Amino acid sequence: MPDQPVLIVTGASSGIGEAVARLFAGKGYRVVLAARRIERMDKIVDEITAGGGQAIAIQSDLQKYEDIQGLVTTTLSSYEQVDVLVNNAGFGRLKWLEQLDPLDDIQAQLQINLLATILMSREVLPHMIKRRSGHIINMGSLGGFIATPTYTVYSASKFGVRGFTEALRREVGIYGIYVTGIYPGGVKTEFKHHTGADRKSGRTTPSSLRLEPEEVAREIWKVVNHPRRTVIMPWQMRLTVWMNRFFPGVADWVIENRFTRLERDL
Repeated sequence: MPDQPVLIVTGASSGIGEAVARLFAGKGYRVVLAARRIERMDKIVDEITAGGGQAIAIQSDLQKYEDIQGLVTTTLSSYEQVDVLVNNAGFGRLKWLEQLDPLDDIQAQLQINLLATILMSREVLPHMIKRRSGHIINMGSLGGFIATPTYTVYSASKFGVRGFTEALRREVGIYGIYVTGIYPGGVKTEFKHHTGADRKSGRTTPSSLRLEPEEVAREIWKVVNHPRRTVIMPWQMRLTVWMNRFFPGVADWVIENRFTRLERDL
């Protein structure tokens, strides 16, 4: 049906992106999956269509502007509209700053996490403005509220996403376009397998606070139906964000003595 809404989700080959694609397809959306791993996305598309849903996969390297342009152009050619954009693609390299590779770690994180989010939003906006409708959802992180050691570049990118989200919301709300930032803590995805983190202390997010990708996807579904500016997940982490904001000296002391001194070679 031509009036079925259309969703684009980046980073859709696994984790949160895959969960979002499956959930929205099950709710009647026509879904466009975007990522580099086309074989994995094709499998997801096959499973969605076998269940009666509509979906297509578009191989995209979001470090390339021409791929971003092609993704949006192909979506509009295939489905004629974009109702929801979920800027989910991202990764982290969690090492001391001096250990990060300038290109593969620093530049690439900023390009995927921040610049791709900005450019994807820019590409869909003319269409959404013309229709006076749309919702852009940017996947941030608690690292966009609380910057901790080894997260220097990752947090820089996610603080950037938060600032971009706030400014864009105030630019386009007059056109009936919603902009939301989602800020989860630890999520059970492939993220941790690619960070390069080597923790001497073994410290990590407690399992009780780690989210399933499906939990984040359900929260995104709620936000699309009942728009909100900001979502911090899990809710318990709101206190940590509050403490970091109003008592930064205490946060510095705790992090330095409970993490940095245990991990650094002094």
